[in-house]
Amino acid sequence: MTARAPVTDWASGFDHLDPQWAQDPYSIWRELRQKCPVAHTDRFDGVYLPTRYSDIRAVAYDTDHFSSRRAMIREGERISPPSPPATSDPPAHRGERQILLAPFTPQAVGKLEARTRTICRELLNRLSDRTECDAAEEYAQEIPSRVTAILLGIPEHDGPRFRKWVRDFMDFGAADPAVARRVRAEVDALFGEEIAKRKVSPGDDLVSHLLKARLNGEPLSEEQITGTTRLLFFAGIDTTWSMIAASLWHLATHEDDRKRLVAEPNLIPSAVEEFLRAYAPVAVAREIMKDTEIGGCPVKAGETVMLAYGAANRDPTMFPDPDRVVLDRAENQHATFGLGIHRCIGANLARMEIRVAVEEWLCKFPNFMLRENAIVKWSEGTVRGPRQIPVTIRQ
Repeated sequence: MTARAPVTDWASGFDHLDPQWAQDPYSIWRELRQKCPVAHTDRFDGVYLPTRYSDIRAVAYDTDHFSSRRAMIREGERISPPSPPATSDPPAHRGERQILLAPFTPQAVGKLEARTRTICRELLNRLSDRTECDAAEEYAQEIPSRVTAILLGIPEHDGPRFRKWVRDFMDFGAADPAVARRVRAEVDALFGEEIAKRKVSPGDDLVSHLLKARLNGEPLSEEQITGTTRLLFFAGIDTTWSMIAASLWHLATHEDDRKRLVAEPNLIPSAVEEFLRAYAPVAVAREIMKDTEIGGCPVKAGETVMLAYGAANRDPTMFPDPDRVVLDRAENQHATFGLGIHRCIGANLARMEIRVAVEEWLCKFPNFMLRENAIVKWSEGTVRGPRQIPVTIRQ
């Protein structure tokens, strides 16, 4: 893997793998929104970057001109391996999405809350005698790994392997196609084994649910089941742990907000929505199928659009004072879970995990802060979140 050329002009050569983007995309989006609201780069075979909410929304809803078959922007990969329904377009998308509705209803997610809370408490008890810890590695990253495993019917204590796969795929695989291919093959092999087990002995889990599902009256193929489980594996872990970590990072660096949530725990659901808006971790891709325009800017068929939902959430025409976190923000129709037909099907689950993780952390450690002189590294790529959060805990 060769070294990446640094960005010299974000309007004409942006790169979401550049360290500047990882550490502070907000100033980049703010400047582009003012000077060049639809940026472009020749990297990744040509990508456009809209930064206004209205333009991002328009692309997300326009399935005639913009296809989801290339859902991620990665080196050496034009078409994403099928991961339905995220990589599907109409008319196939609707039926594939409907298959997944039942496991992610508020009622279904509610059944996982008690176990999620127990996981959080187990993790916090391990840290109870400590005065320092890493809130990302030792807490945030553990929770979605284990909850997703439970959902899929996989042993939850296989978490370290899941975490390594996610880190390799998201952090290194975006720039190195060989790493991405290796991880996909390993994950697909795991799910191939799990599918074979459920055929013999089905259970009350998502893999069994997919085996029982019917699409146009026919059972799903093993390839369809593997693609869907792969999607839920990657989408369910990294995005959620990034949001839990970002929420804790904010509270570790904003004392007034931390104290307010400790004093007013009923405000936590509203605060979670604001953390989701302010620190939205995900950027997805759409392939341009026909020449068209975005916000008055002509775009070419065959190239790609990056929908950085965090940029939409920082648009001042939609959110007053968008760069300030307001825990009780009244109007908060953020785009963090996506817009249009591909809105995240796991939004209820993610909200629950983030809320429970913050509630349990603040209950156990109401007084904590970022360790003095600590350097927090944010991940590079299409999912952004703090990878380490060294904190000092005051008992």
